[in-house]
Amino acid sequence: MRSLNSKLVLAFLVVSLIGTVVVAVYLGLTTTNRFGRYILDQYVEQQASRWAEHYRAQGSWAGVPEASPVPFADWGRPPGQGAPPRAEPPDAENRKPRPRWNPVLLVDQQGRAVTAGLGYGVGDTVPPKAITRGKPIQVDGNVVGVVLTDSRVSTRLSPRPSFLLDFYRALGVGALGATCAALLTSVLLAHSLTRPIREITTATQAMAKGDLEQRIPVRSKDELGTMAESFNQMSAELARAEGTRKQMTADIAHELRTPLSLILGHAEALSDGVLPPSAESFDIIYDEAQRLARLVEDLRTLSLFDAGELPLYPKPVAPADLLERAVAAYRPQAGEHGIELVISTSAALPEVVVDPDRIGQVLSNLLSNALRHTPDGGRIVLAATATGNEARFTVQDSGPGIAPQDLERVFDRFYRADRSRSRGEGGSGLGLAISRSLVQSHGGRIWAESTPEQGATFSFTLPVSV
Repeated sequence: MRSLNSKLVLAFLVVSLIGTVVVAVYLGLTTTNRFGRYILDQYVEQQASRWAEHYRAQGSWAGVPEASPVPFADWGRPPGQGAPPRAEPPDAENRKPRPRWNPVLLVDQQGRAVTAGLGYGVGDTVPPKAITRGKPIQVDGNVVGVVLTDSRVSTRLSPRPSFLLDFYRALGVGALGATCAALLTSVLLAHSLTRPIREITTATQAMAKGDLEQRIPVRSKDELGTMAESFNQMSAELARAEGTRKQMTADIAHELRTPLSLILGHAEALSDGVLPPSAESFDIIYDEAQRLARLVEDLRTLSLFDAGELPLYPKPVAPADLLERAVAAYRPQAGEHGIELVISTSAALPEVVVDPDRIGQVLSNLLSNALRHTPDGGRIVLAATATGNEARFTVQDSGPGIAPQDLERVFDRFYRADRSRSRGEGGSGLGLAISRSLVQSHGGRIWAESTPEQGATFSFTLPVSV
């Protein structure tokens, strides 16, 4: 039996059968015991009334009759493994022989046995403690005697076979009905429990064949519903990752094709003598080769980050020094376009423990991006402030800003908000993706904020030195 559905049905059925058997046994034993108690109580009431009538008629216990037999019982020997519940007194040999065992005993006002029973003979003295547990006999409002019985007697009383047969037949019918109901319930419950598993199995088989767009319905809010939601989320992420991979492959091919085409075209033209070997031609080949080298290095950095093998050499560095180095590298380029570069840092700013070259690369990417989007005569502000146990770096430009629909994707690889601009003018589209990877490698976070026509602000945080 390999089906999970069959195993669940069998498990539910076995549990229900065990419960039914336990309940049936308990009811059988309880019913028999209660029946015995009922018969004994009725018997004691009958004997008490009979003896009370005798006393009322005679005015004494003289000539009182012995107890009548108890119905449904065999009184050949006393209960309790064939031994009487009371040991023989030391002077038993001087007394008259004990009569046969009786389940009840009549005691007079002086505590002496009037009838034989419970191991006592007529005239024996019964302990007061035993008398207190008996049923008093009243005649004209006066207690004239006590009827004693042994509680173990009820266990020897049993219903008639016909009664037991009817009882167990009804119990069997009820047990059969409960088993059928349990079987039907187990089939329905097992089907509902295994249905999401079957759907996930079918979906995963489809995914193994390459169809990643799989969804399964969420029918509940329990663990099975959570599993279905997790599967749908995983499927969506896999489909998105596959789409990103395909897009990235196409983008890489496009990025490599343009400089390679220029290099091959100029090299072929120089080789065929179509172009003279001039400095301009060699500069074009060199620039495109440099562009290829930068792209390969950017891809290598991202692959190292994805593999968790990006090397870092952290040390305490003042945030102001990081900003000064970034501005110094781009000040000539900014001066050519009349763009003002401003540094703003708060007093007593703590040092950050970072790899200065990697964070310098982050600031370089952000500043280069800001310069491309800031018009001539604009202004770029680089700032560093302390926020709790972190240092916050911001690069704010005065360009046209970023559209709201592009803010969430500006850090994606090869994503460019302005599709009309060429790669030569707008970069490869990996700078911001690399910046995010480097910041995350240092335990920080990076984000962008912008209002259209009012510039954009890129911010990232780094843990400070403690």
